[in-house]
Amino acid sequence: MSKQAFTVRRLAAHVGARFVGNGELEITGLGSLERAAPGELSHLSSASYRRFLRDTNAGAVLLREADLATCPCTALVVANPYHAFARLSAWFDEGDSDVPGVHATASVSEGASLGANVSIGPGAVIEGDACLGAGAKVGALSFVGAGVVLGDRVRLWPNVTVYHGVSIGADSSVHSGAVIGSDGFGYAPDEHGRLEKIAQIGSVRVGCNVEIGANTTIDRGAIDDTVIGDGVKIDNQVQIGHNVEIGDHTVICGCVGIVGSTRIGKHCVLAGGVGVGGDGPIELADHVVVSGMTHVSRSIDRAGQYSSGTLHSPSLQWKRNALRFLQLDQIVRRLKRVEKTLEKQARGSGQ
Repeated sequence: MSKQAFTVRRLAAHVGARFVGNGELEITGLGSLERAAPGELSHLSSASYRRFLRDTNAGAVLLREADLATCPCTALVVANPYHAFARLSAWFDEGDSDVPGVHATASVSEGASLGANVSIGPGAVIEGDACLGAGAKVGALSFVGAGVVLGDRVRLWPNVTVYHGVSIGADSSVHSGAVIGSDGFGYAPDEHGRLEKIAQIGSVRVGCNVEIGANTTIDRGAIDDTVIGDGVKIDNQVQIGHNVEIGDHTVICGCVGIVGSTRIGKHCVLAGGVGVGGDGPIELADHVVVSGMTHVSRSIDRAGQYSSGTLHSPSLQWKRNALRFLQLDQIVRRLKRVEKTLEKQARGSGQ
């Protein structure tokens, strides 16, 4: 496969950058500052990588005005190099080669509705009353249940399972192994403690321009729907319980677990390994950032950054500190007694 080439002039125009150097230079790929080849585009987005700029072999670099003086090659000057790099990266992505059409081994119900230029891969199953928008792509061995609605240009990678009644908005992408709309985890015990399953009759509504990572699971609602807002980005191996609501443009990083009925605001970030769950339904305000491995056990009603957990340290030191932590209540009680004694002594001396 021959690589596509784009001139620096064209790349700069697409992201509103000012180019300094050879505008006709052809760029055929992307590379890091440290390892880029002469025909590749790189970016300087963090001061920690500035040391690689002076000796880079890249053909062109996206950077800020402040770094232009030390750039040894053609520069694309822009206020936000990382965002510009993200926009241009799609031009060099050769991983999506599906062509419109239904593969001979796919199973498509007569009741399904297929928009223009739909692509359905080998072994995929599309059940009755499913509706696929224009340009939608369903990868090999994926399953689309009855009544599912996929918006225009939705991309299901191979081995994705979308249960009945789920809707996914336009320009969203679901990666391999993800399961959307499986039953929520709901049971009611009888007088003998035997568990009766609660039918999960809600569904899942995924907004537009959402990305859902590999092996992530989003449970359907018990009665109302589980809702994922527009522009939400969900990493790999995330568990989202039934009736969770996630606001627009929130980021959920890998291995996060979110208990049912949680409400997360807009523009939030849950870093890797965060757990959300407590005694009652939890709500997070807009613009909340939760650092990695934090356990969110109660609602957060103000924007800001929140953390919990224990920082790593040498094992012996950590064990000693852990033992002291178990003595914390006893130490506090002793401290209060000492404070009371000192207060009495101070009053007795007339100070």
